[in-house]
Amino acid sequence: MSDCIFCKIIAGDIPSAVVFENEDFIAFNDIQPVAPIHIVVVPKVHDSNLSEFAANSRANFLDAISLTAKTFSHNGYRVIFNTGSDAGQTVFHVHAHILAGERLSGLNGNVE
Repeated sequence: MSDCIFCKIIAGDIPSAVVFENEDFIAFNDIQPVAPIHIVVVPKVHDSNLSEFAANSRANFLDAISLTAKTFSHNGYRVIFNTGSDAGQTVFHVHAHILAGERLSGLNGNVE
């Protein structure tokens, strides 16, 4: 989608600190981190949310998340999907947040 910020990052129109990329996914550092390690993992195919993504039978998203998380965290990590505006989703391109780098007790702020 032409107005989607994540599609623009995927296309290279907006610079990002890429930490993982393969033919289907890209992962980059969040520009407003809520933990010492805060990475966003995005499929390169645009689906608006997790429900749409699942309905289209997209494969290997969890593999990309796991590979990225293992690279940056040895003591554990949290994965968050926000689906819909009531859950805090503001970028309507399915994505996952990886939080790590400290002991995570509760939700450490807004993760969108």
